[in-house]
Amino acid sequence: MQERRARCRYGRDVAAGDQTSQRVGGAERARAQRTPVRMEAWQLELHGHRVIYRSAGSPENVSAKRGPIVLIHGMVNSSRHWRAVAEDLGRDHYVIAPDLIGHGDSATPRGDYSLGAHAAYIRDLLAVLGVDQATIVGHSLGGGVAMQFFYQFPARVQRLALVSSGGLGHEVSPLLRSATLPGIDPLLAVATNEHVLAALWRAGERLQERGVQKGVYLQAIARALLPLRGAGARAAFLHTLRSVIDVRGQRVAATDRLHLLAGMPTLIVWGRRDRTIPPEHGRRMHEAVPHSHFVELARAAHFPHLEDPAGLAAALRSFVAESDPGSSRDSDWAGLISPHPARRRVG
Repeated sequence: MQERRARCRYGRDVAAGDQTSQRVGGAERARAQRTPVRMEAWQLELHGHRVIYRSAGSPENVSAKRGPIVLIHGMVNSSRHWRAVAEDLGRDHYVIAPDLIGHGDSATPRGDYSLGAHAAYIRDLLAVLGVDQATIVGHSLGGGVAMQFFYQFPARVQRLALVSSGGLGHEVSPLLRSATLPGIDPLLAVATNEHVLAALWRAGERLQERGVQKGVYLQAIARALLPLRGAGARAAFLHTLRSVIDVRGQRVAATDRLHLLAGMPTLIVWGRRDRTIPPEHGRRMHEAVPHSHFVELARAAHFPHLEDPAGLAAALRSFVAESDPGSSRDSDWAGLISPHPARRRVG
């Protein structure tokens, strides 16, 4: 891929963007929204490591009330998986979808693959792009990263949207639990053999031709496994997986911090047929965050952005249009974190 660097900074000159938007007439705006939008790949360097991100739409769509939409992918996925959703939203939003470190086309260094490290990399990427605030959307592992991003950098978040998110309960599919077992790397090397991947892809095609929705799931697995052909990518995947899951289920949970979302517009989206992370996790979060919105997509399983991209894009577009940006600062959190702050000396 030819190296290209971001050529402008986004989110700084909000007033100029608003004036440009106001000059566009209704007919011209409608034509612009009907014009096909393409997702483009960009490369830059963060802390000496290659980072790939993809974008769709125009920075002119950014305003004080509607920053960019950041799409964070899940385990062994990449920003490519967001293409249909990003190009749909890109008709009237500016969309940024990074490849997390160790995933997709980004570098696979030996290092920290915790949720906090991924969140910090996204903060650094947005800082380089000049993005001060954004709507943060995360799928599966990316949902955990999105919640961690909010926890670490609350002032940078305008809205939070979680799609089939991890970090909201113990249960997770046996396949992911088994992938944490010692000695799994040789098996993973076999599973990423090009002949195995080709067979998975063809099986997915045949199922889809017969109208079986699981064909999309098989192709998603093949597409996800493709970047793991290299030893470095497999090591990064296992480090990331084991930081959040063990043989008993999900190790990391944000359920004790959901009260911090009190001032943050929150959307929860789940596929009704999800067998990887149960929809009940989303319903429980919806009950715990009273002002949140819960959307269940009947056609989708664990990959709504692949199985029902139009439905997911519509839910996100409505969410952004109908909510004002949230406000959450470190200084606002003291009473939420510790409602009974009385101290006593213990030593």
